[in-house]
Amino acid sequence: MDRPTLQLTDEEMRDFIINGYVKVQPDFPPSFHENICQQLDTMFEETGNLGNNLLPAIPEIQEVFDHPVVHGAMQGVLGSDYVMHPHRYCHFNQQGSEGQNFHKDSYAGDEQIRRHRCRWTMAFYYPQDVTEDMGATAVLPGSQYYETGESAHEQPEAVLCGEAGTVTIVHYDLWHRATPNQSDKKRYMLKFLFIRLDEPQAPLWQSHTADWHTLGDGKESEHPELWESVWDWYCGKQNGNPANGVPHAEVDALIETLDSDNEKERLNAAYRLGRVGEAAVPVLKQMLHSESNAIREYAGYALSLTGAPAVPTLIDALQATDASVRASAAFALADMGKAAQEALPALIRAAQDPSESVRRHATEGLGLIGQLVSDEMDVSETVRVLATQLSDDYLPVRDNAARALAKFGTLAEPAMPALVAQLGDEDRYVRFHAALALKQINTSEAQDALFNHLFTSRWCALTTRGTPF
Repeated sequence: MDRPTLQLTDEEMRDFIINGYVKVQPDFPPSFHENICQQLDTMFEETGNLGNNLLPAIPEIQEVFDHPVVHGAMQGVLGSDYVMHPHRYCHFNQQGSEGQNFHKDSYAGDEQIRRHRCRWTMAFYYPQDVTEDMGATAVLPGSQYYETGESAHEQPEAVLCGEAGTVTIVHYDLWHRATPNQSDKKRYMLKFLFIRLDEPQAPLWQSHTADWHTLGDGKESEHPELWESVWDWYCGKQNGNPANGVPHAEVDALIETLDSDNEKERLNAAYRLGRVGEAAVPVLKQMLHSESNAIREYAGYALSLTGAPAVPTLIDALQATDASVRASAAFALADMGKAAQEALPALIRAAQDPSESVRRHATEGLGLIGQLVSDEMDVSETVRVLATQLSDDYLPVRDNAARALAKFGTLAEPAMPALVAQLGDEDRYVRFHAALALKQINTSEAQDALFNHLFTSRWCALTTRGTPF
C-alpha cells in the first residue's frame, strides 16, 4: 500500500509505556474483513486451526499489518527494522465459552524472559465487530511490568472491543485473557508476534518533546522513574541520568525496599536507585550477590539503569562462582545497550559459560550491544562467537544467536556457513531467525542459500487432501 506511514503521537506513546497497549483502526472496507472471516470459517471446517500457517493460508491478512496506521504504530513501538515473527495463531472463542484466566504468554523458542523495555510485541486483529459479550480479549493495563498475579490483578480490567479491523498492539508481557463468550456469535482474534531488531536512537513517532514531564495530566504517577526511563530509552537517551542530591538515608531505605513483599514498591525502589548513579553502585553490588532471586533481579534493574558507572561491577560479577549471579549480571548488561560497550569482551567469554542461563543472557547481550559498536575487531570476534553458539545444545542460546546475527546485518557475513547449516535446525524458530540473518546479510551468496531453502520448504496453501496437484 503506497501511502504515507501514519505515526503515533507523544500522547499515544506515553499511554503505551504506561498501559502496555495501543489500538489502531485501518480503513479497509467491511468486505475486506468479511472475506477474511469467510476464509477462517472454511479453514476451521476443512483443516482446523492452521496456527503458524495461518498467513500463507490467508495471505490477505498481511495487508492489515502493511496498512500505514498499523505499520506506523509498530514502528513507534518497535523501531524501523521490526520483523514479523513466524509464530501466529487464530484464537477462536466459541459461543458459550467460559473464557480464560489472565496470563502472560511464553516466548516462542526462548526462556521465560521478561524485560521492561519493549523488544517484542503481539498484535491482536479482529476480522469482525467484537462487543463485550462476544468474548473479547481483555488486558490488565500497566501489568507488563509485573511478574506476580497479585500485582497484576490490582489493575482494572480493560476489555478490547472494536469494529472489524481493529488492531491492538500489545507489549508482549502484558497480562491478558479471552473473556467468556456469552453471545450467540463466534469470535475470531488473530494473534501475531513482532520483534525489534535495532535499539532506539531517536523517537519514531510524531515527537514534539523529549521531556517526559511535559506530558500527562499532572496526576501522581504510579511508577515515575520506571516510566520515564522507558521513555528516555525510546528517545535514544543513554543510561545513567542520576538524580541530584539524593539523601544518604533515602538510599538506605530504598535498599531495604528491594526486599519488600510488595512488587510495586520493589520496582519503584529499583528504578529510583538506578537514578542515584555511581553513589549507589557499591551497595547494589552487594545486593547482586544476594541469595534471593528477587533481590538480585531488582538490583540488576537498578545497575542496568545506572549505566556506565555500573559496568565494571557487572563485569566482575560475570566471574562469580554462583551461576545465578553471573546470569543476573549478563541480563543487566544486555539491557544497557551502548553504555555497556566495554563489557563486550566479558560477554563474549560469558557466552561460552557452562551455565545455560548465563550463555542465554550473554548471547542476547552480544546482539543488543554488539550491533552498536564501531570497532571492527570487536564486531568480528562477536560474530565469530555467535556463529559458534548457533550449534549450542540449549535451544534459547541457538535462537538468540541467530536473532543476534540478524541484528548485525551485512557484518554477519562471516557467519554464513553456520547460518546455512541452521536452516535445518530441529526448532522452527531457530530456522526462521537463521533465514532472517541471511536476508539481512544480503549478499548474492546469502540470497541463493535463502531462496534454495525457501523453495524447498515452501508450504502450499492451495494443496489439500482433495486437491493434491
